[in-house]
Amino acid sequence: MRLIGAVLIFSGCTGLGLWYREQLLERVKMLRIMTVVLEMLMSEIRYGKSTLPECCKEIAARVDGPFKDALRQIYCVCHNEPGGVFQEVFQEQMMQTFEKMPLKREDREIFLTPFCGQGFVDGQMQLKSIEQSLAQIQDTIRILSEEQREKCRMAVGLGVMSGMLLIIIMV
Repeated sequence: MRLIGAVLIFSGCTGLGLWYREQLLERVKMLRIMTVVLEMLMSEIRYGKSTLPECCKEIAARVDGPFKDALRQIYCVCHNEPGGVFQEVFQEQMMQTFEKMPLKREDREIFLTPFCGQGFVDGQMQLKSIEQSLAQIQDTIRILSEEQREKCRMAVGLGVMSGMLLIIIMV
């Protein structure tokens, strides 16, 4: 009976370490997807001369993952409700999407910064604001990528060691 308990404790702690490792990897993956979305948005504004809701529709057709549904929903809400403010709709839909992602509050705020406030006078101001957010996200990715290998190894190692420690304490 003790052997079964020890195996369960060890596997649970190891699984927790692996789960934490996956959360670290998934955060970087989501940040990379966020950069792709911002780059596509900049491209649509710069070359397509589209409105922001139309940009969301175009990007939703080309992007995969959790952002696809959110961007499509943003377009639908803005298109069906002409009185709706794009910034409010965008923030609401993205916050719902972010709930399912292992992102930190700072990551969310950086992504949403260009879409806060009263809007923009012209496309150039939109582009500058998006470029700033894009640069901040890319800096975060660079920093996390440098630390990622070490943190992932440490997460799994701590999970295994904590399982072994609990087994030793129980015996």
